[in-house]
Amino acid sequence: MAQAVPHSIETTQALLAGQGYVADRALATVVFLALRMGRPLFLEGEAGVGKTEIAKVLAAGLGRRLIRLQCYEGLDLASAVYEWNYAAQMIAIRAAEASGTVDRERLVEDVFAERYLIRRPLLEALEPDAAGAPVLLIDELDRTDAAFEAFLLEVLSDFQVTIPELGTVRAPHRPIVLVTSNRTREVHDALKRRCLYHWVDYPDAARELAILRARLPGVPAKLSREVVAFVQAIRREDLFKAPGVAETLDWASALVELDAAALDPAVVGDTLGVLLKYQDDIARTDAGKVAALVKEARHAARAAG
Repeated sequence: MAQAVPHSIETTQALLAGQGYVADRALATVVFLALRMGRPLFLEGEAGVGKTEIAKVLAAGLGRRLIRLQCYEGLDLASAVYEWNYAAQMIAIRAAEASGTVDRERLVEDVFAERYLIRRPLLEALEPDAAGAPVLLIDELDRTDAAFEAFLLEVLSDFQVTIPELGTVRAPHRPIVLVTSNRTREVHDALKRRCLYHWVDYPDAARELAILRARLPGVPAKLSREVVAFVQAIRREDLFKAPGVAETLDWASALVELDAAALDPAVVGDTLGVLLKYQDDIARTDAGKVAALVKEARHAARAAG
């Protein structure tokens, strides 16, 4: 059942927390404003910090449908907005020709009827929904090209799409739009101006521990503290890609599967591939570095506990 949008920053924070997402006040504030103002929210940050997850928990918390457009290089209108079911249209044309009575004008109208239209995410998000305006996630926009970005600018300005054969489709209610970017390239300022903006950073130790406890309550308390302290420490190293929150959760789960109650240098060394995703980073984190980081993590965990 659809829920009304939150009426305060505190209730926004509570809504996210109810779905296991621990947001700081700055993030809760911009989410609240985006919901109340009906503006798209542009979320930028490193991969794995929880940008995509915000859309998921908002959809779940508000009881709305989540529509996801996963961006990639070469994404075009046929994949993002709509295309015609050409195979079904050809069958209809052949059947009409075989009947021997072909009214060409009528046939054109028939083959471009809505039943032959394949709706893609952007068009789906503009259509009426009994559960309320859906959550539209445009994920990793920085992977697309400037041409698609220009088209998206028009969609986010007017929340409408024109299909030449059918006319203009306008959203009866603006969808809740979240756009994410890992900043592999700069997104044009014109699009950013249509949105509220927030940089999603790595969480500090206290919030990362709260996230781990909310998402994985079965992890022993000591291990949770040490895992977070280790991840916080390794992010300060000179790595090609620092581990995100997603990797912290995966690593904690892996250590539980190995029956670890606390960090051990040997086990940490064996499981670095869960935490780090580039061989150069793993090679750089040799046995001596692992031992030093584990010692630092144990000290930090004791101080926090």
